[in-house]
Amino acid sequence: MAQNYWLFKSEPDVYSIDDLAKDGTTHWDGVRNYQARNLIRDEMKNGDLVLYYHSRIKPMGIFGVARICREAYPDFTQFDDSSRYYDPKATEEAPRWFMVDIEFVTKFDQPITLAELKEDDALDGMKVTMKGQRLSVQPVEKHHWDHVCHLAAWNG
Repeated sequence: MAQNYWLFKSEPDVYSIDDLAKDGTTHWDGVRNYQARNLIRDEMKNGDLVLYYHSRIKPMGIFGVARICREAYPDFTQFDDSSRYYDPKATEEAPRWFMVDIEFVTKFDQPITLAELKEDDALDGMKVTMKGQRLSVQPVEKHHWDHVCHLAAWNG
């Protein structure tokens, strides 16, 4: 089966690459966009690799790599009425939202900033560089993945 590549966005004050490095693994909960949910539920597989992107900081960019280590399962926060991700329409019999678990792989020596990504012609068409692409979970094409890893001097 072919490996897929992804980019996950997180604010560093919510859950940073350093948090993931310290914890080793985490669940990726709270995704509340149907397109992103469908990618998580239907496309992500164990072993898929993830570019870990920090948003809402300066500079925004890719800070490292994670790996999917557990495929989609119901996001438990949808059932918790004290959670900001609670969904009163979700039931355990018919969950609406899903999550995956990821594990830490590496932190880059230097982040690859959004400005660098946008300026690099080899990354034309990479979703994170395109206007209006606000998904917190998005696919990455293999040639874009390879080029980002080259920029980070990481051979995985």
